[in-house]
Amino acid sequence: MKRVFKVTVIFCVLLVVAYCAYLLETSNKKERNELLVGQWEIFWTNEIDTNIKEEGLEKIEGWIESSFKNPAVERPYSNASQWIRFQIPKDLKTDSPAVFLEKIYGYSIVILLDNEKIYESNRNFNYEINSILIPLTEDNKGKTVYIGIQSNNRIGIQKEIRIGEYYDLQRAFVESNITDFILGSSLIFIAVVMLICSMFLNAENIKSWLSLCIVILSSGVIVITYSSFLYSLFSEYGKLFVTLFDLSLFVLLPAFTYFFECIFGQGFYSIITRYRKFQVIYSAFCVVLMIVDHQISNNSFFEFYRFASATLLGYIMIIQFILLVSISTLFTIKGNIEAIIFSTGFAIFAVMGLGELLWFYSKSAYYDLFLWKWGVVCFLISLIIILGRRFARNHEQVVEYSKQLEMFNNELQRSEKMEIISELAASVAHEVRNPLQVTRGFIQLLAEKQQNSDKLYLNMALDELDRASNIITDFLTFAKPEVGKVATLNLLNEFIHIEGILVPMANLQGGRITVNIPDNLFIKGNSSKFKQASINIIKNGIEALNGDGDIHIWAYTANNDIFIHIKDTGEGMDEEVLKRLGEPYFSNKTKGTGLGLMVTFRIIEVMQGEIRFKSKKGAGTEVIIRFPSADSFEE
Repeated sequence: MKRVFKVTVIFCVLLVVAYCAYLLETSNKKERNELLVGQWEIFWTNEIDTNIKEEGLEKIEGWIESSFKNPAVERPYSNASQWIRFQIPKDLKTDSPAVFLEKIYGYSIVILLDNEKIYESNRNFNYEINSILIPLTEDNKGKTVYIGIQSNNRIGIQKEIRIGEYYDLQRAFVESNITDFILGSSLIFIAVVMLICSMFLNAENIKSWLSLCIVILSSGVIVITYSSFLYSLFSEYGKLFVTLFDLSLFVLLPAFTYFFECIFGQGFYSIITRYRKFQVIYSAFCVVLMIVDHQISNNSFFEFYRFASATLLGYIMIIQFILLVSISTLFTIKGNIEAIIFSTGFAIFAVMGLGELLWFYSKSAYYDLFLWKWGVVCFLISLIIILGRRFARNHEQVVEYSKQLEMFNNELQRSEKMEIISELAASVAHEVRNPLQVTRGFIQLLAEKQQNSDKLYLNMALDELDRASNIITDFLTFAKPEVGKVATLNLLNEFIHIEGILVPMANLQGGRITVNIPDNLFIKGNSSKFKQASINIIKNGIEALNGDGDIHIWAYTANNDIFIHIKDTGEGMDEEVLKRLGEPYFSNKTKGTGLGLMVTFRIIEVMQGEIRFKSKKGAGTEVIIRFPSADSFEE
């Protein structure tokens, strides 16, 4: 349910982005105080004579009426040029009139007014979309404007001719193109920032990061160089812009496939890797062909280059999208959240792109694609989300590894401490115990002969010697924690004996001990060592009661393991104390040495068990001990 909710939220976000983008695109078409010329006349010819006079054009017969609703008038055979004429209204109410041709197709365009050439553009590169703003004067009202266009591809005016105040039309000229420029520049800026940030990434993430960076960068360049804004302002660099568009497209496709490969793997039979290598080779071939056609042969191979870089490349893109969507769909069926996000973003891009392509072909190619770029933005957002999830997951893994490393370091330090104590105990304990026993024997003889107050002090010395001897015994137990004779232990019988020993001590302090253990739980170990460890834990619980309280003991089996719980209602411990349990000489008791719990840990460890504590200050402590069952111990 959580995954479905996340995907739904992402899908809604992408739809909102696409809708806002559409509103932003259409917001530039607000009505202004201007005149719209929706009808004009056209005349087809083989070649435009730029030296022809207006009087000559007026005498030409065969003008055909046309309008923006039906701009694609059938072109006569072999005619590559077209003249268009329309009249500037006489009742135009403005002091600074201007004509705005928002969209006009043609490689060479010349505009005549009052026997004068007021505009001329000759493009030697493959981009025929023009956006032209021409200032007029008061004397131009009521006159006829002649526009000569030459093009082997799309040709003519495709939108209403707008005539009005120059400054209003200048603003409309900027608004009609600025969206693409802002969008493309934003993508390029994001890619540059990502490229700078890549210097701080590790080798594991750098590949997917750089591939996405290249995808975003090339997408931004394509959006900018597809718009007519740059070509209208900097027509002298038009050839460079077209070259950048082609190069970006050649780079985008293999980079996109490589990013998909970094996220989802090589695919069945390494099909993604193989297709990506094919794309790299084909893109390199197109780049070489572009250099030969543009720089060496002066466009002698343009038709072949156009076929390779447009028609064939389009089929390669279709195959690429089908391949990636198919693999993504398989991962989506398996519940891969990243595949679901990828499919969602790509679905939005596909719906927008396919819808526009159908509309494009229904208009006989007299339509400029604009929704596709917002589909690309939605798709890029989904790719960024995928990469962000990947980074977040890596961060979680790093945090988890850090916690494990800290735990291993603490365990290592504890092991080193235990090893030092073990070596010290093994080498010193025996040597210290012998003189202690001799000293105790002599003091005991002296105490039996004394009848005065000195006997009290001698007995106190004997008690302290016995205490020292017990400490040495704990040291020896820790240093040599051999289990001894191993037998099958019935937990119920063991705890009945332990209960009989500790119930008087608990009752003396006002506590109660309850045992709830089934009769069919068996472990392997030494009975005396097991009792020693259990008694140490239960005694600590009794002492933590500080009066009235309960100690509850229960056990059960799970996954071939025996779990023993010892829970008291005593004063409890905070987190800092819990971390130090089992350290030598660490104890909360005033007369404690900390060696008893240390020995308990070692006994349980030797019996192949584990022990952990759960406690909260003021809420008691629960000890959980796990032993392998007798059957699994033998295995």
